[in-house]
Amino acid sequence: MPFHIPADLHADLMPLAFLLGHWQGNGHGDYPTIEKFQFGQEIAFTHDGRPFLHYFSRTWLVDEGGAEVRSLALETGFFRPRPEGGLEVVLTHPTGVAEIYYGRVDGAKIEIATDAVARTESAKEYAGGHRLYGLVEGDLLWTFDMAAVGLPVQSHIWARLQRA
Repeated sequence: MPFHIPADLHADLMPLAFLLGHWQGNGHGDYPTIEKFQFGQEIAFTHDGRPFLHYFSRTWLVDEGGAEVRSLALETGFFRPRPEGGLEVVLTHPTGVAEIYYGRVDGAKIEIATDAVARTESAKEYAGGHRLYGLVEGDLLWTFDMAAVGLPVQSHIWARLQRA
């Protein structure tokens, strides 16, 4: 499916234009405190003419046959481009976590790391993360490395998504 840049896209969003649209696919997860798992995912990157992208992601656990077992994570937020390839990302989660990421856009690759994490008193211990997003052969590949439950940053989840 060919991708067209919307005419009303704010000029500051041009470096992020490759993200626009709806993406679907599958991923894998692992962490020392949990069993390995597979998941399905939907991501949407939308805009309203202002200089930010609205981001929404939903994941669900799948069994060996790919059937949905139960809901996993939700997150929403904003990708805010800055001058000279800089990027600010603000994300919130229904689990009581809010994050601020800083990073860079380099062509069709984004690399961001947490600068601040805020948690409600009922949220699980989470200290920070590092994310990569990239357009590879027309697909959106991404990874999330996480520091949680007293462990240092390490691989947690990764996925390959196709434009829906």
